[in-house]
Amino acid sequence: MNEVSNTDNTPNNRRSIVMIVSSMLIFGTIGIFRRHIPLPSAFLAFARGIMGSLFLLVFMKVGGKGAGEKLPARKAALLVFTGALIGINWMLLFEAYNYTTVPIATLCYYMEPTIVMLLSPLLFREKLTVRKVICAAAAIIGMVMVSGVTGGGEMPAGNLRGVLLGLGAAVLYSTVVIMNKRLSGINAYRKTTIQLLSAGLVMIPYLILTGGFGIGAGRGGFSPATIALLLIVGIVHTGIAYVLYFGSIDGLRAQSVALLSYIDPVSALLFAALFLGEPLSFWGIIGAVMIIGSAIAGEM
Repeated sequence: MNEVSNTDNTPNNRRSIVMIVSSMLIFGTIGIFRRHIPLPSAFLAFARGIMGSLFLLVFMKVGGKGAGEKLPARKAALLVFTGALIGINWMLLFEAYNYTTVPIATLCYYMEPTIVMLLSPLLFREKLTVRKVICAAAAIIGMVMVSGVTGGGEMPAGNLRGVLLGLGAAVLYSTVVIMNKRLSGINAYRKTTIQLLSAGLVMIPYLILTGGFGIGAGRGGFSPATIALLLIVGIVHTGIAYVLYFGSIDGLRAQSVALLSYIDPVSALLFAALFLGEPLSFWGIIGAVMIIGSAIAGEM
């Protein structure tokens, strides 16, 4: 989530807090749903992008949220490009869930604020303060602890691959966050609809080449249960969650939006432990606190 409210002087309103907390809790369950969808990650990214963009199109039409001037060609091209990056980013994250635990994949993904923080001096000429350096170092150390390489034993098969996929998703997400800074002045719903549609469409060539559109795709094919879960990910985790998120930010201070967004990874860790039996180790918990804590400190 990269949008912020218009002003830090806006008083937080209760309805907006409920909406953003609801959206973060929805995002926090996506790893659990992915675990129960026996389809290729690329197809899941494709379906999520298409269904999410269609839901937002209907929402904008009914609610009159999409009005605006014609987009300049350069901004339209950037939206399509960032949308394509989002699609690949989703595919890598969904694949990370297949190789490692949901908590580890989620925390790898949430290295994004640290990556943006380290790149900001180069890209935006922002000063890298001592506090930010300490936060970045803490996040990196925390990431090493979460990955399990310091556990003293043999890492589970595929765990390192899952960690690398999660970090790859974080790098792509960081690129999207950075590029979105150059896409100001565009209606948030309109921007997100174009990006989600592009995220879905970019998967089509890959799916054609890999045969991912086959009815028997993945481990279990398109059973009724799989279709139901796919609809939930596309409509609830994407369409409804984005509507709740964007509907909340005008009623919240910018810093409140940033801080409340960390309900997503924290809830993901709790849900994974509760529903999937995937708790972090002691050192993993310490690493998680370092990663999320450093990101929050950086936001403040």
